Amino acid sequence: MHEVKPTRWAVAALACLLAIPVSNTSAETPKRGGILSFVVSGEPPSYDGHRESTFAMLHWTRPFYSVLIRVNPENPGSPTDFVGDLAVAVPEPTDGGKKYTFTLRSDAKFWDGQPVTAQDVVASFNKIIFPPEGVRSARKAFYSMVEKVTVADDRTVVFELKYPSSAFIPALANPYNYIYSAKKLAQDIRWYEKNILGSGAFIFVKHERGQYLDGKRNPNYYHKGLPYLDGFHAILAKQQSQRESAIREGTAMIEFRGLPPRSRDILLRALGDQITVQECDWNTIQLVSPNHLVKPFDDPRVRRALSLAIDRWRGSEYLARVAIVKTVGGVVMPGHPELEQIAGYWPDIDKSRAEARRLLREAGVPEGFSFKFNVRDIDQPYKIVASWVVKQWEGIGLNPEQVILPTTSYWKALRDPASGYQVSIDFHTGAVTNPLLDVAKFISSDRSGINFANYTDRTLDDLFDKMNRTLDVAEQRRLMRQFEKRILDEQAHMPNALWWYRIVPYRSIVQGWKISPSHYLNQDLAMVWLTQ
Repeated sequence: MHEVKPTRWAVAALACLLAIPVSNTSAETPKRGGILSFVVSGEPPSYDGHRESTFAMLHWTRPFYSVLIRVNPENPGSPTDFVGDLAVAVPEPTDGGKKYTFTLRSDAKFWDGQPVTAQDVVASFNKIIFPPEGVRSARKAFYSMVEKVTVADDRTVVFELKYPSSAFIPALANPYNYIYSAKKLAQDIRWYEKNILGSGAFIFVKHERGQYLDGKRNPNYYHKGLPYLDGFHAILAKQQSQRESAIREGTAMIEFRGLPPRSRDILLRALGDQITVQECDWNTIQLVSPNHLVKPFDDPRVRRALSLAIDRWRGSEYLARVAIVKTVGGVVMPGHPELEQIAGYWPDIDKSRAEARRLLREAGVPEGFSFKFNVRDIDQPYKIVASWVVKQWEGIGLNPEQVILPTTSYWKALRDPASGYQVSIDFHTGAVTNPLLDVAKFISSDRSGINFANYTDRTLDDLFDKMNRTLDVAEQRRLMRQFEKRILDEQAHMPNALWWYRIVPYRSIVQGWKISPSHYLNQDLAMVWLTQ
């Protein structure tokens, strides 16, 4: 096990983990067998973990794949506790913190019988860190410190860094870093967008689009004795009411992403101790992305007006009762006292909206200006928050029109600069809670991979690089405040609404699963078991 030295930046996530109210936790010996049924609210745009950044891919496919290292599944809320998966352990660095040498297990195999070797790991990370032209990598910005990844021998992988960085090991532990077959990638680097072949706890059986996906136990899984389940059955249920009903009626046992307070209360009233609830602050922020390639959203005055119009503090009080959002915050996990120094994040909404109207007049935007606002067709929290944001913008004389898009169309519009979308609901979820990773979305779009607002801001890029190059936490915090001020105030590149809050009510027969501040973590299902 590898312990990264905790910093003050880790406190929020640690406190969240300790505050989790876990009821009905069983001390029994895990039982083998059974099929875990769970509901998912969206379908994957593709199967490729390197390309995608949505839970609607990960919750369907994470059980099929191995990663090099991961957050300790027994302690998934920790920002500092990492263990090997395909790697035997997390090594200490050499060469002044710039070289990491990983030794791989010798007993891991893909389902087709081929052993997992260093060649597979290196091919996978080269695709993630150094994607070829035309291949999207959602997290390439996480690895700005990496110089190269090489094979020393079949069981040894070496990462060489340009400079030591405290963000490297947390980045390496990202759950989207699926290890793919080097042979398949050499034949077709896009093969994994439409196909599944892994070495994880479960083997793919069938995906019926628009309905369900099935997986079965991998009998050759290298973590001996796991998984406990015979298999899993993932069910598509787009509406919150469907997911809530499925758990209440027993057709599904859990929805891993999270449900709003009202659903939790309904399930507890209906089923009592047959329901267990885990709750935690959520490392996900609801954003608005104005397309900087489209007028008038190329003007920072217009973007600042969009942000100033949003009454975050009163919105939090209302929306926390009906949606999976709650906390007012900046671009990293909430909690710092300087927040109210950022324009629009103070409680005085009258002051904010007066300034917003002034900015719109100055920018030449007429009263009643109409624009299209793309919204993802998932109720929690996208459509709920979007409807609220529209009301906020109407309060400064704008006339936005919501365009509800299914997940695939939503992502297509965001990812294609030529789509010409005007403004879109957006989000950012961190996996391992690490501020340096959590802000990678906000650097220039040619470096980020997940910046869909289509801007170039070299000031932000420079601040990001400086934060990654220093190991001084106080200096990182000072630079982060400058970074945040520029994103949210001076340029208002991506105004945020609220941070999410995670509530997972589920059937108490489900054991062995632990919540974390990210719905991306702890989803391989290897340690989940059923009491019946």
